[in-house]
Amino acid sequence: MSDALDRLEARAEVLKLARVLGADPERFGFLRNVPTADIRKLREQVTDTLFDANLGALRRMAAASRLLPAAVLAGIAEKAFGPLLAARMAGLVDAGRGVEIAGRLSPAFLADVAAELDPRRAAHIVARLPTGTVTAVSGELRRREDWITLGRFVGQVPDEVAAVGLSVLDDLAVLRVAFLLDDKGKAGFLLGTLPESRYRGLVLAAHEHDLWYALFDLLARLDSQQHERLAPTAAELAPDVRATAAEQARELGLLDALGPLRDAFLS
Repeated sequence: MSDALDRLEARAEVLKLARVLGADPERFGFLRNVPTADIRKLREQVTDTLFDANLGALRRMAAASRLLPAAVLAGIAEKAFGPLLAARMAGLVDAGRGVEIAGRLSPAFLADVAAELDPRRAAHIVARLPTGTVTAVSGELRRREDWITLGRFVGQVPDEVAAVGLSVLDDLAVLRVAFLLDDKGKAGFLLGTLPESRYRGLVLAAHEHDLWYALFDLLARLDSQQHERLAPTAAELAPDVRATAAEQARELGLLDALGPLRDAFLS
């Protein structure tokens, strides 16, 4: 990975670490010069510590929950446990049971739970949720502008589930989620869920909302074939947009990583 991409990924990791700790990201600005892998490791260690606290009691609660009907458990989760405790317990129930309970919860509450979940522990449940549930929860997270939660799950669930969730995002939301992907190797997959007719919208969203860093963080991770498919769209942009794009990519140190897109922006 280039130093330029590593700096951008470190910026995203700081945002995600601050979220886990419930703190202002500015408090952790000093970490932006720390290797990305170390920031991620710290975030995962913090998450593990939080989720493993009182693990024995949580396991006993999960075992006892098998005796209750799913409808009763859903009511208890939403009215008594709350999203944090529900998220802690999600990783301790089997997939079938988890899906049955989730089907009786409101999309708003499921979005609350998703924000508290560790996707590594709950992916077995999320992967089996019905398409309608995934779409509703993704739409709610989009409404809340919770890009971190959406970005965390893209790499932790089957591609077909992730594609359903991404389908409800507009161009601006796609850029924000792409920047916060936990698995940056999914950048090509994320772009592949979009029809080519939306490529222009991604560039214009970056231009209008000063999200060039998110756009080029995404584009620089694509392969040469994807760059070639994007190049005609880039070449058709207005001259001022192309000029700004080239300038921003150069400032980020990523212009030469864009292959055919580089020439399209410079044309």
